[in-house]
Amino acid sequence: MQLIPCPWCGPREEVEFHFGGEAHVAYPADPAALDDREWAEFVFYRANPAGALDEQWYHSAGCRRWFTAVRDTVTYRFQSVDRPGAAHPNGRTRA
Repeated sequence: MQLIPCPWCGPREEVEFHFGGEAHVAYPADPAALDDREWAEFVFYRANPAGALDEQWYHSAGCRRWFTAVRDTVTYRFQSVDRPGAAHPNGRTRA
């Protein structure tokens, strides 16, 4: 079983967490103006790279807090975890 490093609780077993999807996906500014195709793209289409990806995770069986992580989608290894709002390595602020 993989250990996921919660920024508040430390390493915990992966069964304590829920995946929240790709991080930093902005909600549409005017959702009423979107047609069905645009809504489908917002809801279902994500980057899905082979490699590092910014993700949201929820520690549901622990502190019950959200955090952001950079995880390698090929190896499933977590490269970093941060509390929301922490500075991102490339300079932007994490959501």
